[in-house]
Amino acid sequence: MNEQRLHQQTGINIQEKANLIWSIADSLRGLYKPHQYGEVILPMTVIKRFHDALLPTREKVLETYEKVKHLEVKEGFLQSASGYVFYNVSKFTFDSLLADPDNIEENFLAYLHGFSENVQDVLKNFDFEREVRRLADNDKLFYVIQEFNSEKAYLGPDKITSTDMGYIFEELIKKFSESYGEEAGSHFTSRDIIYLMTDLLIEEEKDVLMNEGIAKTVYDQTMGTSQMLSAMEERLKALDPEAEVTVLGQEINEQTYAIAKADTMIRGGNPDNMRLGNTLTEDQFEGYTFDYCISNPPFGVDWKSEYEKVKAEHEKGENGRFGVGLPKKNDGQLLFLLNGLSKLKDTGRMAIIHNGSALFSGNAGSGESEIRRYVIENDWLEAIVQLPADLFYNTGIMTYIWILTKNKPKHRIGKVQLIDASNMYEKRRKNIGNKRVDITEPCRKMIVKAYREFLNKEYRLGERTVESKIFDNEDFGYYKVTVETPQYDEYGNIVMKNGKPIPDKDKRDTEEIPLKEDIQEYFEREIKPFNPDAWIDEKKTKIGYEIPFTRLFYKFQPPEKSEDIAVRIKKLEEEIVKSFEALLGEEVKVNE
Repeated sequence: MNEQRLHQQTGINIQEKANLIWSIADSLRGLYKPHQYGEVILPMTVIKRFHDALLPTREKVLETYEKVKHLEVKEGFLQSASGYVFYNVSKFTFDSLLADPDNIEENFLAYLHGFSENVQDVLKNFDFEREVRRLADNDKLFYVIQEFNSEKAYLGPDKITSTDMGYIFEELIKKFSESYGEEAGSHFTSRDIIYLMTDLLIEEEKDVLMNEGIAKTVYDQTMGTSQMLSAMEERLKALDPEAEVTVLGQEINEQTYAIAKADTMIRGGNPDNMRLGNTLTEDQFEGYTFDYCISNPPFGVDWKSEYEKVKAEHEKGENGRFGVGLPKKNDGQLLFLLNGLSKLKDTGRMAIIHNGSALFSGNAGSGESEIRRYVIENDWLEAIVQLPADLFYNTGIMTYIWILTKNKPKHRIGKVQLIDASNMYEKRRKNIGNKRVDITEPCRKMIVKAYREFLNKEYRLGERTVESKIFDNEDFGYYKVTVETPQYDEYGNIVMKNGKPIPDKDKRDTEEIPLKEDIQEYFEREIKPFNPDAWIDEKKTKIGYEIPFTRLFYKFQPPEKSEDIAVRIKKLEEEIVKSFEALLGEEVKVNE
């Protein structure tokens, strides 16, 4: 698969196909409210995808079923006959269902019950039988099946690739989310971001992968509809068509989990690798480690309701996922960072998206700071890429891709690369929610180049720039020291107790001293000349870590000269006067 095919939709107009499917929802008006349309449209799309995929081998499956239906173990025979890890042994197709409109409900339920157990699990998570009965009771079921059976609604993998299907699911979920007033971006990440993440993940080892062959496992702890996993699989197979790629993921939302599982089955993957549950409290992959972790966990997620279970995991110390520290209960981003690290092999690599709070929230000694300290002091943080604003469907805030590995290349050992790619984008012709810009292929290649070259350097693409800076790990650490000033009596003498000065709590102060500085030298230079009796209470000294991204890339802009400002004001004044004169039809005098 070439680069262009990998990163673009293939064969069909995704928007047109999604709109066609969604337009079927018009028939639901009155019976369903707009925000409920997805409860029918999403599962029907999945079912039609299965239906069309199985049509070519349908007769073979039915013949095989007649031979093996009395056997206790028949799953393998039926999967082999269908060519997929799923099958359907009912006698019905959408054509034959429509040929018997009087029995449409009974026959359609029989058709659904004919699917293999893994598909039954998908449908159960959609709670779809309830909707089938509701549609039938209101004379809507026949029409919905008929519309999905139209030639234009064909969804077989011979015409629509898995990549296309991923896009269609994204469009449908976005429409469902928008009609519900829900944040569409909570379900999926746009492909331009995903492809940047995948390219950054494999760039350092691309040559090795191509020369030695690929057998890798990929994990997404908040997988949504599994598009990051499928994109990673595509990317690795583009390097090595014979690549063995096993994808695994966990998702908390039942409907998006159902779509992820369905998509995996169509691709020929193992549906058991897609698991439902809250990653923070129900780790479905305990004891597993993976070659790659890729995820976009929710920003600022409140985890108060999960606190007891997360705390219990924290109290396991090194034997738990969260032993290092716990962030504030209103922002669980760094919990996902810790979970991802616990799932990395010793040679593993991770790409994870965070907002700005993960860089600097929390004081020295806090859970957030201790998590950053754990990551940086273990030399696992390889790079952070600042993305453009207005890149996500559901938020315009600044976001960052963190690249972590437990096995840094030699030239990166002890170093962290920060890349400001906030200006590397192209504006969209049409906004989608908050998404106003795209990281196009040329933009992505420039960002990846900056990452690969690992230099202090600015890169240009027309008017757009990417800037890379290299830092030592210690540059992000600091001592937080407590500076005490003694109490003085009425005569200006220091008040002593047991031979030691008594600190004045009202004059207590703190200083943040870079790790690369000697505390005593800093004290003698910066504090003692201005407060000769002060001292540092060493028992209260803490080490903190933060990544002040904005400050590190700040460029000083000299203030405008006063004479230039005066000229500009004079010009504006003249323009205002002309406007008044045009409005009033007479000359206006201005005080000189």
